[in-house]
Amino acid sequence: MSSNNNYTEDNIRSLDWKEHIRMRPGMYIGKLGDGSSQDDGIYILLKEVLDNSIDEFVMGAGKTIDVSINQTKVTVRDFGRGIPLGKVVDVVSKMNTGGKYDSKAFKKAVGLNGVGTKAVNALSEFFRVESTRDGFSVAAEFNKGSLTNHEDRSESTRRKGTKVTFIPDQTIFKNFKYRNEYISRMLKNYVYLNPGLTIVFNGEKFFSENGLKDLLSERINESDMLYPIIHIKGEDIEVAITHSKTQYSEEYHSFVNGQNTTQGGTHLLAFREGLVRTIREFYGKSYDASDIRKSIVSAVSIKVMEPVFESQTKTKLGSTDMGGNLPTVRTYVNDFLKNSLDNYLHKNPKIAESIQRKILQAEKERKELSGIRKLARDRAKKASIHNKKLRDCRIHLGDLKSDKRLESTLFITEGDSASGSITKSRDVNTQAVFSLKGKPLNSYGLTKKIVYENEEFNLLQAALNIEESIEYLRYNNVVIATDADVDGMHIRLLLITFFLQFFPELIKEGHIYILQTPLFRVRNKKETIYCYSESERVDAIAKLKPNPEITRFKGLGEISPNEFKHFIGDNIRLDPIMLDEGMSIEDLLSFYMGKNTPDRQEFIINNLKVELDLIENKK
Repeated sequence: MSSNNNYTEDNIRSLDWKEHIRMRPGMYIGKLGDGSSQDDGIYILLKEVLDNSIDEFVMGAGKTIDVSINQTKVTVRDFGRGIPLGKVVDVVSKMNTGGKYDSKAFKKAVGLNGVGTKAVNALSEFFRVESTRDGFSVAAEFNKGSLTNHEDRSESTRRKGTKVTFIPDQTIFKNFKYRNEYISRMLKNYVYLNPGLTIVFNGEKFFSENGLKDLLSERINESDMLYPIIHIKGEDIEVAITHSKTQYSEEYHSFVNGQNTTQGGTHLLAFREGLVRTIREFYGKSYDASDIRKSIVSAVSIKVMEPVFESQTKTKLGSTDMGGNLPTVRTYVNDFLKNSLDNYLHKNPKIAESIQRKILQAEKERKELSGIRKLARDRAKKASIHNKKLRDCRIHLGDLKSDKRLESTLFITEGDSASGSITKSRDVNTQAVFSLKGKPLNSYGLTKKIVYENEEFNLLQAALNIEESIEYLRYNNVVIATDADVDGMHIRLLLITFFLQFFPELIKEGHIYILQTPLFRVRNKKETIYCYSESERVDAIAKLKPNPEITRFKGLGEISPNEFKHFIGDNIRLDPIMLDEGMSIEDLLSFYMGKNTPDRQEFIINNLKVELDLIENKK
């Protein structure tokens, strides 16, 4: 046997807590990323610190939390009870240490296993924690989890509470940037789930009086609501429900103990099941479940004793029991809806009539589409096998066995050369490629029928697995990869129109991106720099003087597979597609994709010079 295969005591190694976190960060915070996605690690670091402050509020200590972010530096200050002064160092640097093991102190806390702040500490190049209580203060500072400074107990006139400051380690989170839009959404969710709590972010205040009703009011424009929001609450459950006039698929926002469970779990399954059962019993009709839930926009929040999540990032609830002497999650949610929703519908007959009309309309449309849908599914299966429009990857969003699942990506690209280059250079474990054939159809104003009749739309829907709900989305990141020219921009616009028209929650939930690709390559014999703008090209020329070779990329097809690895690997640059708050999708699409109007003509004229300058810079 080769000596290389020897297995001795020398092969056994023990890692301390910070080494393990830094070696396997995905186990603790999901994917790393650069901040372009709302589930990137830098936001999980912030969330882990915030969760502790939220738990203080839940326990009745501190009504305000201050959050400030200055480029890479993050500070969170609460006015809760403060960490016990003798344990300030331990709770941020010793695994399995924390107050949340004591269910008397934290009955229904967000964090349970004392890992959160340790992960933040280990993954930060600077971490400072300061606790003030009973007129005294203690502080400690760390570098990558190692203690660098400990300020002993001293008298303090500051208000009680805990202050945490950290800077994520830029050797782990490369070229990262915090996006205020994602921070604001996170903080809004916190205040929706905790009425009475005020969070101040860089001077802007977030506060909610109506809980989940406020959440839905922001997520769906009032003019698009079929009926006023149904808002019902119990001791450990809160639900908000409405239906969209224009949206086709289902949209859910689920929470457990204040944690946004973006992948759902047992409570969301119970909610969907209980909703169908309650509606059927109320109307005395065995309506199809898909007809009942079609176009629904809803939110559900429950509180569970010592919840069990399916990953450290707490995006999916695995608990089947509510805890204590309470029944199962399924029974609890079902019984609540059976009583409270049923009572609400009896007391509000106009809303009940609106829901029934919506169900009957959905039933009619489903039956009209049934034959087309069957043919479309058959075509999709055959196309996937024979035409190979989809080059799939091995890991998908629902694969809980891998800590890489949140990095699952589908590139939507145009042309054989571009799709070929991406296919050859991609990570086959996490990255898939879907090849477009020509320009997509302008789907504005069209019905869902076109999705099944149009080959491109039908195959794209099948590839994403979003026909019924984005709950079953196969890829966490859907990246539009087109040339940075007029035709490429037109294709982007048509694809975004498709998603807004039929699957707007994909954009609302931050799954759609534009791939940035370099415009120039500047190199000499020793170094190559890829430039994404004219200013980067000027800087690269200055750095690589004298007379470096300069290449302008006219399209994705000109970039070789070996080079593409740089742009879709660790150094990938993505621009998320975001909707402005309160934006009406119908108004947005009507303005940009509808018939020419004087307003749009004026907009085009006013912006024509800017667009031409951008295109010229890309030449």
